[in-house]
Amino acid sequence: MKRREFLKTTGFSLMGMAALCLGCGASTAAPVTANATASNTEGANATMKTTKKILITYFSWSGNTKAVAEEIHKQIGGELVEIVPETAYPTSYNATVDKGKQEQQANARPAVKTKIPDFAQYDIVFLGYPNWWGSYPMPVATFIESLDWQAKTVAPFFTHGGGGVQRCQSDLAKLLPHTSFAPYLALSGSSAKNASKDVAQWLSKMSL
Repeated sequence: MKRREFLKTTGFSLMGMAALCLGCGASTAAPVTANATASNTEGANATMKTTKKILITYFSWSGNTKAVAEEIHKQIGGELVEIVPETAYPTSYNATVDKGKQEQQANARPAVKTKIPDFAQYDIVFLGYPNWWGSYPMPVATFIESLDWQAKTVAPFFTHGGGGVQRCQSDLAKLLPHTSFAPYLALSGSSAKNASKDVAQWLSKMSL
């Protein structure tokens, strides 16, 4: 795929540099670090209450998906953990675009530092990542395949640059064929850092 076609079809935005696939306008859709330490297990600023154990985990390159994850954590609490690759992606946008493409074409499984030794305790896992070449960044697949997802409910959230969800949800469902999914949230990178209302509306659709 030529770079211009890539920008058009997946929404890569040099202005936003938003998690490698960002864009304009927010949308929601239904139907659905080494040994990373969780932050604020009670969610002191949480605006919603639930008795279920919640994990919010995410992969973020530019910070947009991280911002959404932090907003979810602010509203509902739980534990917040970043998916961190063993080898960091380049700081250069173009170099990261190329590396992401190569990894996806090779169906690679880049090593990740993040470990969740007590994963079995969680009932609901919020899982977020940017749209890279229409799907998930490959470290997300590494992370997913390192854990037992039986009896989990997964609430996916994605950031993009105008390309929308594309295969982000469908490819995730293939990785987790026996997992229950809550409605997903898709946000453009440009709206990711001001998404409190979108997150609140999304959370209200779930039976928490």
